[in-house]
Amino acid sequence: MAITSVATPRSAAAAGRPRLCFVGPMLGVNPGWVTSQGELLAGLLASADYQVRITSHRLERLPRLLDILGSLVAWRDEIDLVVHQVFSGPAFAVTDAASALCRALGLPQVFALHGGALPEFAAEHGRWVRRVLRRAEAIVTPSTYLAQAFAAYPDLIARIHTIPNILEIENYPYRHRPVVRPRLLWMRTFHEIYHPQMAVEVLAELRRTHPEAILTMAGQEKGLHSAVQALARQRDLSAFVRFPGFLGPEDKAREFANHDIYLNTNHVDNMPVSVLEACAFGLPVVATAVGGVPHLLRDGETGLLGPDGDVGAMVGAVRRLLDEPELAGVLSANGRHLAESCAWEPVQARWEALFAEVLYA
Repeated sequence: MAITSVATPRSAAAAGRPRLCFVGPMLGVNPGWVTSQGELLAGLLASADYQVRITSHRLERLPRLLDILGSLVAWRDEIDLVVHQVFSGPAFAVTDAASALCRALGLPQVFALHGGALPEFAAEHGRWVRRVLRRAEAIVTPSTYLAQAFAAYPDLIARIHTIPNILEIENYPYRHRPVVRPRLLWMRTFHEIYHPQMAVEVLAELRRTHPEAILTMAGQEKGLHSAVQALARQRDLSAFVRFPGFLGPEDKAREFANHDIYLNTNHVDNMPVSVLEACAFGLPVVATAVGGVPHLLRDGETGLLGPDGDVGAMVGAVRRLLDEPELAGVLSANGRHLAESCAWEPVQARWEALFAEVLYA
């Protein structure tokens, strides 16, 4: 799949803009799938007159790999730089194959690392990960968490650049919240690493002191979705927990506007875009201090953090926000400032500086 900007290859070259190819699981064009950071970046660069191609949107991993390899061969004379979206697990094998082909074709490469599970994956498969990452001219991490994790490889340190995830900040109307109500929002995939059951347990405990408390849990209806619904029924909370499913842009804006506190219950995390979205909308965030979250949020300044899986600590943090309006207001305002640091204009400048360093230095 290709995103074609108004720039022709010749005009792009004249403007110093490399012809780009984004490689990885570009699944946001499929119904019910979230637009990835790679897709967002590709689209914004295309809008800035870059010639951009992306591959692949296929859901199944093997067809996706074959599509990627075929596209790279077909486009090899029309690409100046390949940007791989790198994830752990079986997806890393796709990056291995695609990056090996790029090296054989003589295509310069940038690896954009994603996912809070990457450090553990690298620890378990160190030789493999190191061998693959060495193929990159530059490695981009969205957080200092991943940058520090991969700085353990001395030969890779000079290649690591930290560029934050992107928010199209104009799409996130801000509402300051100096006073909050016990209207809780959780929005992730119903996967075990996101620990959705914890949000239900938090609501159950919170309602002991705040019986008006409600919870909305949004995300794709797969994985643990049915199990979490069953847990809500077991806790007699069915009337107080909503499951609206996957949220498109308009639905997301509505749900965030109707809630006041965002819960992030993850076991594993990196630089969660959903947390940045909550900050952009003005919701104070209560999160587990796992992975890259403490690198993103400062406890008491841009969020409230607690131990992984500690329901009591998360309930206590929510109650602090309800009882301390000044604290809620500080988190709401500071969170918006944090989100604004991820706006496209400053992030674009950092990506363009990286392109110049890789290709023209």
